[in-house]
Amino acid sequence: MQFASDNAGPVHPKIMEALSRVNTGHVGSYGADPETDRAVNMIRDVFEAPEAAVHFVATGTAANSLALASYTQPFQTVFCSDTAHIHEDECNAPEFFMGGAKLTLVATEDGRMTPDALRVSIKAEGTRGVHGPQRGPVSVTNVTERGTVYSVAEIEALAKVAQDFNLPLHLDGARFANALVATNATPAEMSWRAGVDVLSFGGTKNGCMGVEAVIFFDPEKAWEFELRRKRGGHLFSKHRYLSAQMSAYLEEGLWLDLARRANAANARLVAGLRTADMGQFLWSPDANMTFATLPAKIHAAAFDSGASYHLVDGPLEGASFDTQLGARFVCDWSTEEAAIDTFLAHLKA
Repeated sequence: MQFASDNAGPVHPKIMEALSRVNTGHVGSYGADPETDRAVNMIRDVFEAPEAAVHFVATGTAANSLALASYTQPFQTVFCSDTAHIHEDECNAPEFFMGGAKLTLVATEDGRMTPDALRVSIKAEGTRGVHGPQRGPVSVTNVTERGTVYSVAEIEALAKVAQDFNLPLHLDGARFANALVATNATPAEMSWRAGVDVLSFGGTKNGCMGVEAVIFFDPEKAWEFELRRKRGGHLFSKHRYLSAQMSAYLEEGLWLDLARRANAANARLVAGLRTADMGQFLWSPDANMTFATLPAKIHAAAFDSGASYHLVDGPLEGASFDTQLGARFVCDWSTEEAAIDTFLAHLKA
């Protein structure tokens, strides 16, 4: 009954097999190896972007921070939602790698920026000359940190606003696969065709050991990224172990299959919570992450039974039995139907 995070799940066996496969002999280091070439070409094929520049790092924080740093001057600001991962969960790493550039937060109700709100925020900056921050990139998180998903049309609308101000668009796609299968979009439709300039393409949350791809659909900034990656200590010498993960991840559509499993598990959990009718959903559970309220006594019973997930409304201690407390539930590719059903049975009991 593990619903704490898709980071906590196991590595898919095919990813482990790929790591074992490349663990022989001697090949070029720092990405000068056949496996890296293969993984790069696979990504270009998947995204229908033969000219894209593709680089691998081990963490989402590195992917987001280094990608944004390649587009941001220290005196600029990045526009993102008030719940963006780069704001909530990366310990100011983007600001660090950007040399002190700030984040300007766009207020949201469900984690998704609206074009109107983004336009207002952009207009409010860059108006004070030398005394204020200058306008920089727009960063979108999909799936959002509230479990909601931007449609392709919604990303296109945000990209249009960014383009009106001649600003680049970054997409934080740590759960990009989950967003794709939730919307039935293609990788190209949800990225460069929608106006995305650079994508942080996640693998770690969806069955990999630790690999993220940074995809520059316009290669202009790719060399700067390479320099920043090396300077920031994120260029792996034994690079083939990153690339092998990505190759196996993309092979025969494994990445989409794993995302479908995670989303389907979440849908089963959501259906059960709705049937139990003990609380309410805080936001639309569009992909593999759900936020819902339950009475404190139900949370207590669930934790006693061995369930693992995170409360979002403060500690359980001291809350009255009937107090509704919000919680976050995350499913990954390995979440089993039996575990979901057991968890729901405990709630009903």
